[in-house]
Amino acid sequence: MLGNTLKNKKIIISAGASGIGWAITKVCVAKGASVYLCDIDPKAINKLKKHPSYNKRIFVSEVDASDETEVIDFFQLVKKKFKKLDALINNVGIAGPTSTIEKLDSSEWEKTLHVNVNSHFYFSKLAIPLLKKTRSASIINISSGAGIMGFPLRSPYAASKWAIVGMTKTLAMELGKYKIRVNAICPGTIKGDRMKRVIRDKAKFTKVSTKKIENEFVSMASMNSWVYEDDIGKMCAFLISDEAERISGQIIGVDGNAIRLD
Repeated sequence: MLGNTLKNKKIIISAGASGIGWAITKVCVAKGASVYLCDIDPKAINKLKKHPSYNKRIFVSEVDASDETEVIDFFQLVKKKFKKLDALINNVGIAGPTSTIEKLDSSEWEKTLHVNVNSHFYFSKLAIPLLKKTRSASIINISSGAGIMGFPLRSPYAASKWAIVGMTKTLAMELGKYKIRVNAICPGTIKGDRMKRVIRDKAKFTKVSTKKIENEFVSMASMNSWVYEDDIGKMCAFLISDEAERISGQIIGVDGNAIRLD
């Protein structure tokens, strides 16, 4: 896609100040959108304030997306900037623990499900009235390859990402009559800081070198390569654009054709 395919579109991105969220933000802004993002990390927020579009087409608030009260307050700020929404991108997600279920602490299970699933609920619930004001709106939920295949030693994460797939399918059915499209993106092995931590934790748990674990993750895709954060940003931009106006209820892998997670 070329040019300003998202010109004048208004977008919310949760967990948007770093990693995949920031990559999505930059792609959408480059294509003409205005983005109101939130994040829990004040250091990441301060860093993005150097961007030339800050407080012009990029707006930001510090928010714990797993706290419903904070999300409600965030939407009050959004409404002062945007009278309507063209898109919501639910990007919040934590990696959770690395462990077999029998050794897993219940609090870690509960925290992973709470952050990864409830945040999507809070944001979607509050965004839908604003999305209904737009001729053709879009919700994009960031799931994972773990949400369609499972992920050994990462059961809380996998369970949360499967939940996002179910939520996506259901919302697509509920919101179709309002011309609101709902899709999920399932990223594969993304090169970045989060994957470094996942590799480190798996290497520690399995007592295998980090290099071997890294090579195993890359080999899980038939393209035998990493996926990059910008790849997710480009897919989001396409799904938000008018070029995707008949695409809804889809679970889209951006993973180099991942064939396993083991």
